[in-house]
Parts: sequence; structure tokens; C-alpha cells
Amino acid sequence: MDTTAVRPWEVLAQNLPEHARNPIHTDAGAQAAGFPRALVAGVTTYAYLVHPLIAGWGEAWLSGGIAEVRFRRPVFDGDRVRCVPRPDGDAVVVEAVTDEPEQPRALVRAAIADPVAAARRDGEPVPDKQVALVGEWGSDYGERAGDDLRLCRELGVVHPAVWPALANHVVHTEVARGSWIHVRSIVRHHGPVPSGASALVRSTVVRRIASAAGERAVLDVEVVVDDRVVATLEHEAIVSLP
Repeated sequence: MDTTAVRPWEVLAQNLPEHARNPIHTDAGAQAAGFPRALVAGVTTYAYLVHPLIAGWGEAWLSGGIAEVRFRRPVFDGDRVRCVPRPDGDAVVVEAVTDEPEQPRALVRAAIADPVAAARRDGEPVPDKQVALVGEWGSDYGERAGDDLRLCRELGVVHPAVWPALANHVVHTEVARGSWIHVRSIVRHHGPVPSGASALVRSTVVRRIASAAGERAVLDVEVVVDDRVVATLEHEAIVSLP
């Protein structure tokens, strides 16, 4: 794994139309929660952070990569986001840097690891979701958010930001109460997935945490295509704001 292949990149952050269903990604909803303007969806920030990984590592990371993303502070709609990589042992850390005073806004630690698909832990059952991996869950997630990298579409594979996007879909429809905020994810890839495939998303709420920022929920999520687990996640969100 060549950590020097991961290069800096920058983009103008923007929300996608479907994210307006979470009020925090609108100006009105964000201001009601005490923010100056709309927060960019964490999964879109993740899509920006993984651009250097896709560009540098290509199919090897898409098929057998691991990434842990943490959202420390909001990225706002219209921010210029600089994705700045640095080596970290046998991995690479990519930080999202904007012009706001406190940095970084988010970071991802990633590697090519061929991770094992661990079984979901016990917890609160969540209804399964059957989704078609097209449109907002297809190969062009990054391009729709302003990314100029077309590799996923050229390969005909699902963009890696789709995996946390599917976990967010579960949070939004089954767990959250009103506005909610994606906090962190550990995402493991277990093979390439063709755009257009049908996916079964299985989830369990494994922990709930009370905090000053609101109630947090931690989910184990697995994505299954053709009876094969293709992605697994540990996914955390603030599901009820104070």
C-alpha cells in the first residue's frame, strides 16, 4: 500500500437535494438548532474525504478497504473544503479543513486491509431495508456533490459514500426523532458492488448514549448483495437533539 499515492484535493461543499429531508441540512432547520446555516451532510463530507483514497488507491481500496470517519465540527453549505492527507503508520489520515477557526472539521483514517465481515452484535432490532443501488445510492454520489473524479462510474461500481448513506437512511427512517446529526462511522468494504444491484440492509441498535448534545445511537449495519455481505459499518448519530 503506497501512502504517498494519496494526494491533497479540494472542493466547494454542497448539500444534495435528498438531504433536505433532515431539517439540519436546511438553513431554517440548522438555525433552529443554533447553527448559522445549513450543515453539509456528514456522508457528503465523507465522500469528499475519500476522493484522495479513490484517486490514489483505486479498485484495491474500493474492494478491500477500511475507513473510520469522525465528524468533529460542522462543514457548512458553501464552505471550501481542503482534503489534506498524511501518513499514519500503515494507514493514511485525511483531514477536512475549511476557513472556520477550529480545524479539522472531520477526518478519516483509512487503509487497504481486506477486512473480515464481523457479525452484528445483539441489540434492538431494526426493520430491514431493500434498496436498489441506483440514483442517490449508485456510482455517481461524489459527482453529484461536486467531485470531479469519475472512477466509480467508469468502473460501474457503487460509490463508497453510499454505505454510510444507507446507514443514515436507517437512522432517519427508524431511529431518529426530528433533526439528527451523523457523528462517526467505521466502514469496511468486502468486495466491489455493481451499480444497479439490489441490496438488503440489516441493522441493529447496539447502544444508546445520553449526552449533553442529545441522545446518541450506535448501530451495526451490514449490506448484503446476492447473499454476500459487501459492506459492514459501525455507525453513530445524535438521534434526538436537546
